[in-house]
Amino acid sequence: MVNAMNPALETLLLPFSRGEIDLPPRALFLGAEAHPELSAWPELCGWQASKPLADLWQKAGHRLCERPSGSWPVVLLLPGKSRDEALAALALGYDLLEVGGTLVVAAANLAGAQRLEKDLAAAAGPVCSSSKHKCRVFHATKHPDWNPQVLATWRELGARRQIDGFTVEAGIFSADHIDPGSALLAAHLPNNLRGRVADLGAGWGFLARACLDRNPTLKEIHLFEADSRALDCARENLPEDLFRFHWHDVTTGLDDKFEAVVMNPPFHSGQATDIGLGLGFLRSAAASLRMGGRIFLVANRQLPYEAELDALGLTWRKVVEDSTYKLLFAERRFERPAEVRRPRR
Repeated sequence: MVNAMNPALETLLLPFSRGEIDLPPRALFLGAEAHPELSAWPELCGWQASKPLADLWQKAGHRLCERPSGSWPVVLLLPGKSRDEALAALALGYDLLEVGGTLVVAAANLAGAQRLEKDLAAAAGPVCSSSKHKCRVFHATKHPDWNPQVLATWRELGARRQIDGFTVEAGIFSADHIDPGSALLAAHLPNNLRGRVADLGAGWGFLARACLDRNPTLKEIHLFEADSRALDCARENLPEDLFRFHWHDVTTGLDDKFEAVVMNPPFHSGQATDIGLGLGFLRSAAASLRMGGRIFLVANRQLPYEAELDALGLTWRKVVEDSTYKLLFAERRFERPAEVRRPRR
């Protein structure tokens, strides 16, 4: 699910609309998001890890690059919310610039824009800056005097790292520890799963690995994940042939059927709580179940998922509840009558 126009995106384009920076013949956009003004840019390539945003980018007619590469006169950057991720993106932007090229960055004030501007100044020297829409946009030119030690530190922040034997990287979900909700679910997964299993919002593969560890005779485990970086880490973490990897927005539905679904669904869009995101996961999961199929779900205890399980015609029980999380296990025991089935949203 995608929010309305990002204020930071509006702010990012101000230096161009005001004539502070000439419209470039070529530009790379890191964290690319579609905007009507970008249709006038001669040659624009975007990199976007989020599947919903990448789909919107391509729908707008722009070119999507699988991995950022090349040398560009202008690099636009909408950094992620993780500080390590944002600093690593500044270094990547520098590395992708031509000498004399311009790095243009925008972020919301509440997301640390002023601090990030100071970080860029620490590497590049004085930067040009302005603000609007409760955001800041700032830019700097690539020159030989950028601080190499600062850049090297930032690059290291973006390097893949290990957590308890799993490969992760900055910016993806639970990049510095195993998520306690996922760990709780993993500890209560049954050892009688069979056939084909789907892990929705699979991240870097923790729950998928737990499924196989407890059920070594499974036929296939399909990982559905909207963040391409997390999915790349999962490919490294799960080398066995039975794993299948899908860069996919789960809320759009699944085109397959499974004997079991495991999930720790997200419930934030950007900084805001978005209950509809988790509900969309539940609907897609329920629609993908074979008769007798089961859902194994962990969620924050205040999230109202029980009513949705009832509405979806599933039989469910609460297996565990503590001060933070609850485990809901559900089963499709009968088909819902067509007249009470909800249309996909």
